[in-house]
Amino acid sequence: MSDFILPDIGEGIVECELVKWLVSEGDIIEEDQPVAEVMTDKALVEIPAPYKGKVTRLYHKEGDIAKVHAPLFELVEEGSDSEQDVAPQTPATEAGADPKEAEPVQETTGTTTTNDDETEDFILPDIGEGIVECEVVEWRVAEGDEIEEDQPVVDVMTDKAMVEITAPKAGRVTKLYHKQQEMARVHSPLFAFIPRDRDEPTEVKAASKPAPEPSPATAKPASTGNRQRIPASPAVRRLVREHNLNLSDIAGSGKDGRVLKADVLAHLDKPTAPAQSQERPGESQPASAGGGRRMPDREQEVRIEPIKGMKAAMARSMVKSATTIPHFIYSEDIDVTDLLKLREQLKPEAEARGSRLTLMPFVMKAMALAVQEFPVLNSRVNDDVTEIHYLPNCNIGMAVDGKAGLMVPNVKGVESLTLLGIADEVARLTEAARSGRVSQEDLKGGTITISNIGALGGTYASPIINAPEVAIVALGRTQKLPRFDGNGQVVERAIMTVSWAGDHRIIDGGTIARFCNRWKGYMESPQSMLLHLG
Repeated sequence: MSDFILPDIGEGIVECELVKWLVSEGDIIEEDQPVAEVMTDKALVEIPAPYKGKVTRLYHKEGDIAKVHAPLFELVEEGSDSEQDVAPQTPATEAGADPKEAEPVQETTGTTTTNDDETEDFILPDIGEGIVECEVVEWRVAEGDEIEEDQPVVDVMTDKAMVEITAPKAGRVTKLYHKQQEMARVHSPLFAFIPRDRDEPTEVKAASKPAPEPSPATAKPASTGNRQRIPASPAVRRLVREHNLNLSDIAGSGKDGRVLKADVLAHLDKPTAPAQSQERPGESQPASAGGGRRMPDREQEVRIEPIKGMKAAMARSMVKSATTIPHFIYSEDIDVTDLLKLREQLKPEAEARGSRLTLMPFVMKAMALAVQEFPVLNSRVNDDVTEIHYLPNCNIGMAVDGKAGLMVPNVKGVESLTLLGIADEVARLTEAARSGRVSQEDLKGGTITISNIGALGGTYASPIINAPEVAIVALGRTQKLPRFDGNGQVVERAIMTVSWAGDHRIIDGGTIARFCNRWKGYMESPQSMLLHLG
């Protein structure tokens, strides 16, 4: 018998709120099974069991504050009390010669043995730092389907990205533990399957024991309905959910009846008239009595959409950043006329090499060079604001408005990449973000961020820092504006507006102004970057 001591769950964290117990006193738990959810001032953390055993005491109620390095719950390791609990059951069964009571025990034991010997649960692994749950977006298989090793089984949506879960080995799916749109917890079973190397022995055992056979047989017909699901992408299914539609009501124009986004939009234009005609027969008397009141009633209907996944993560992150970091805003105009001319000269050669050369690689390279002179822009501050951690690599993030929501993948080590290397990474990350399939590695480790709002419109902005970074810049649209040249003549120039936000706890106005001037100098005179390329 021993107490589970709440470990260190974050730098500088000394206590946390016990949000939810996932077990009760007396429960038998497995090693690494989730026991409790606790909330720190940074994130929701799931506490797993250190070993298999029996929970004998919970030291806190839900909503209590638990201290780090203090007992959280009491756990008896299997082999001590758990064996004593099992031992009395055997004589009890022998002494009480009631076959009705004995049968359920034998059935339960048989089921457990069958699962251990034949069926395996696929446990949802860690799919991102700090992620404890995800939404099941789309099952790619149904119960009873044969699957191959590494075959995609299900698409899940975390608060950061869309993740594709693949089969660990070949076999047959026996159970899907969650329906689409349900939340699945990390370290919990996602689906059950019988590995192919165990499937044949299972049939031999089933032939020798005909009595338990009906239960798997009855499960298969139920799964045939799932198999005839309507093909549609996760983005289309999300659009259907947002408009409270039924996918089966929409005629699919794609291959094999696949429902496309255009089909959903076309369907949205139809139901207005039929919906009114269906409501009138059943409500003819109230309509005649109420007169003109029905239209206001319909206008007052509120559509409620839960904030979850990527949107929920962004909401939490933005609120925390805006309320805990003092933002210093600095705006500037940059003449990119010469930079645009240089890009046009280099585009044919880049395209010949298979690269798409936009302004972004130049902007990133100039930023990485300026950071070398002003490293505080590429740093982090600790929670107590007592230390500045200067980062060795300049990993520049770029905000992308994708299908799954706002994502900020980052180009690693911009200071050591060529312009073509940066261009290839920008193209790869943009495509991945727009399809909602960015890897966790591409989302981690950013040191400074660019938000290219000018691609959509707008000039100046007040961006919110992507913590734990200390600076972010919003690029406005490039405009042809009149400017005076050296001879006092009015000429047409390409002007791009930029808006910086810096963490005013460690970056003062002078520092961000000097940094911006250096960055601006590289972009207004791009040939000057050649002097500083390593």
